[in-house]
Amino acid sequence: MKLLRVGTAGSERPALLDAEGILRDLSGVVPDIDGALLADDAALGRVRAAAESGELPVLDADGLRVGPPLARIGKIVCIGLNYHDHARETGAEPPAEPVIFFKAADTVVGPDDTVLVPRGSVKTDWEVELAVVIGRTARYVESHEEALARVAGYAVAHDVSEREFQIERGGTWDKGKNCETFNPLGPWLVTADEVSDPQDLSLKLWVNGELKQDGTTAEQIFSVAEVVRYVSQFMTLYPGDVINTGTPAGVALGQPEPKPYLRAGDVVELEIGGLGRQRQEFKPA
Repeated sequence: MKLLRVGTAGSERPALLDAEGILRDLSGVVPDIDGALLADDAALGRVRAAAESGELPVLDADGLRVGPPLARIGKIVCIGLNYHDHARETGAEPPAEPVIFFKAADTVVGPDDTVLVPRGSVKTDWEVELAVVIGRTARYVESHEEALARVAGYAVAHDVSEREFQIERGGTWDKGKNCETFNPLGPWLVTADEVSDPQDLSLKLWVNGELKQDGTTAEQIFSVAEVVRYVSQFMTLYPGDVINTGTPAGVALGQPEPKPYLRAGDVVELEIGGLGRQRQEFKPA
């Protein structure tokens, strides 16, 4: 299923994109799309039955804002330097173990919402990423099979980053990762049963119409299953938590000088095969 949330910010309602690409209202079936829903097999069964019935009310998608596909996100765990080609372009050694940092849930916006360039920023960068949405509690997971069984679905994430704040201002990466609007998510939460192999997904990103990133999750150093397993050794993952799994080559940081960092007025578009497309205009904070 392709689950999404539509409406004005803070007042989104649950919806579903059916097999024919028709947007349908789910608000009569479930109150929202969140961790509680993803952990409830009975509720998901009602959603699936309603989708298959073809009787859900049709929504007019014209002019309707698409919000983040997941409400009440618990935590956003991010994996750094998780693509072989991205490590090469930045001159970094591939990590021996996954690099973990966090984004606050309040950085999440809709897939086509405005992104704000932070005040004083000179190195705002782009990163298309596969987001993994947890649907079952993951605690000390032992196997890759068990790890994937904890995944409810997948989505497109844009891990917007300010490289000066991240690298040159002391401390951890978090300064450059948690600026407001720095995690567009969606348009859909695609349930795991529709993604036969999370290591066979194409990722693309364009800036002002120019293709900058053109990669595949096959380049991941640590697979989705390994990331979920590994993270669960250090923290408990709960339904409604999100893992951003890293970005392929092509970011501004990896380009020759002068590096083409983002400025107000730029337009970024990104997509992952089967998971949908985003478009953001960048404006000053």
